[in-house]
Amino acid sequence: MEFIAQNMAPIMFASLILFMLIGYPVAFSLAANGLMFFFIGVLLTPYSGGAINLAWPLLYALPDNFYGSRVMSNDTLLAIPFFTFMGIVLERSGMAEDLLDTIGQLFGPIRGGLAYAVIFVGALLAATTGVVAASVIAMGLISLPIMLRYGYDRRVASGVIAASGTLAQIIPPSLVLIVLADQLGRSVGDMYAGALIPGLVLTGLYTLYIVIMSIVRPKSMPALPLEARTLGHGVVSLLIALVVAVAIAYAAYHYLVPAHGDNADILGAAVGVIFIYVVAILDRSLNINMMSRLAQQVVIVLIPPLALIFLVLGTIFLGIATPTEGGAMGAVGALAMAAMKGRLSMDVIKQALASTTRLSSFVLFILIGARVFSLTFYGVNG
Repeated sequence: MEFIAQNMAPIMFASLILFMLIGYPVAFSLAANGLMFFFIGVLLTPYSGGAINLAWPLLYALPDNFYGSRVMSNDTLLAIPFFTFMGIVLERSGMAEDLLDTIGQLFGPIRGGLAYAVIFVGALLAATTGVVAASVIAMGLISLPIMLRYGYDRRVASGVIAASGTLAQIIPPSLVLIVLADQLGRSVGDMYAGALIPGLVLTGLYTLYIVIMSIVRPKSMPALPLEARTLGHGVVSLLIALVVAVAIAYAAYHYLVPAHGDNADILGAAVGVIFIYVVAILDRSLNINMMSRLAQQVVIVLIPPLALIFLVLGTIFLGIATPTEGGAMGAVGALAMAAMKGRLSMDVIKQALASTTRLSSFVLFILIGARVFSLTFYGVNG
């Protein structure tokens, strides 16, 4: 008895791992272990030599803990359903398919081009969805058959897709960061700012791995064949469009500085981006063909998600909006993007709402289970 009482914390932790390995849901494993070891701890308190500090009144306080500011009434956690809804709407609207097709065509002529595209699109999806499941499922269903069709090694293709999908764990607006911010008592904005650079570094390391693999094992990731490059060649046109956009943004910045001060750089960049986007839309709609097809596609496909990223993360980092407000704007922006593509319907909205409810409830149950587990774990000197 004394051995069990004085080593309750490691036994409790080992029991939690065992429950999860057996296959029990994480939320119920946490709650069940917390309650079970609470009862055992209260009974073994006389044998613990002061190592266990548990009493029945602590259990009575749990409902107040759940419905207080820690879980059910926590404003920070309100951002979770907004970001989840935004991510699922974007996934249902076909953004991943458009991005993969466009970036794949852009990098297709070089060895490992599809792998670069998967990593880049994975980072973009992470920055716009924040939901790992949405990123991994979208990337796996869309890119794996294409990569295998064009001769990619199965192990390399699977590894690249799995790695790119996990970027949603660390690149803001990650749901994991919101939960961590709540548990650590830090602001979500600070967590996002702290995770942004590591997320970009991780993306760079994945890209470096592909570079090395394309040199060491070139046959495992070949370039796209000529017949698969449907958008043709147009990188020079794309670079010219980029230079024009930067020049217009720079000119707009100097024009706006006297009136807008510190905000002139953001407004100037917005002017440059909007200008080149409108030009690409008109060029395609009116068949002017001033830009190459590749340049048109890259500009039209890339700018909306980048604008959405700024709408969400930019406003949070600049202090214009709280994470909850940024998530709400992102949800509205995702609906607008889906509507612009003609892919917004009641079925999409219903599916997004149902998935958001399930995922948000899942996170909520985990937090409640973690609260029960931590109460007992701290009480047994864990």
